[in-house]
Amino acid sequence: MFHSRLQPFSRLMISLALAAGLTSLAGATMAQDKRQNAPGEFDFYVLSLSWSPSFCEEAAERGRGGGRSHIQCDGRPYSFVVHGLWPQYENGFPEYCQRPAPRLNRSIVSSMLDLMPAPGLIFNEWDKHGTCSGLTDRNYFETIRKARAVIKIPAEYLDLSQTKTVAPAEVEDAFIKANPGLSNAAVSVTCNRTRLSEVRICLSKDLQFRACDEIERRACRRDQVTMPPIRGG
Repeated sequence: MFHSRLQPFSRLMISLALAAGLTSLAGATMAQDKRQNAPGEFDFYVLSLSWSPSFCEEAAERGRGGGRSHIQCDGRPYSFVVHGLWPQYENGFPEYCQRPAPRLNRSIVSSMLDLMPAPGLIFNEWDKHGTCSGLTDRNYFETIRKARAVIKIPAEYLDLSQTKTVAPAEVEDAFIKANPGLSNAAVSVTCNRTRLSEVRICLSKDLQFRACDEIERRACRRDQVTMPPIRGG
């Protein structure tokens, strides 16, 4: 008798759970851009500039000082290096738009080591992001070079010889001051634990500064972070 009285309630709970699941699925579908992972179909780029000394200190702490990072961390001193140029939607981003990705010419890899001093990174960026640009491999990496040329690194970060403690907003302001036309709405700083990790800048498809909300969602929330000095500098 007790069991039979529970059955209608159980059926109601199951129905509500199914309805909630369908609503959640519908919401996820709506949130996903309808162009999802269609090569060349995106709204803007994010140029990500990694503070190399932070990356190298973290690699050393994790016992990964060699291998993929040895060129960047054991060679000549680097300050900001290019992590990537990422196609973005106004909400979300595409990735791995061609599987398998077209084979990347090794001469392109060699030509990019001055900006992206890690062959593994270059291959990964092509597979994950470059295939979403709608460009050939050569044109995509030429676009990375052009995008990097748009950005002037603030003078105080070019030859940092001692650890510097900064507020993320201070770094943003330094980039804005060094790059006329760049605004707070188009640049953000990310951090990893206590160190500054990256500066990310939004660019239109023709590589003009443009505002975006996407990068702010992943911005550093710490009041202060450290910038380790340039290695060997």
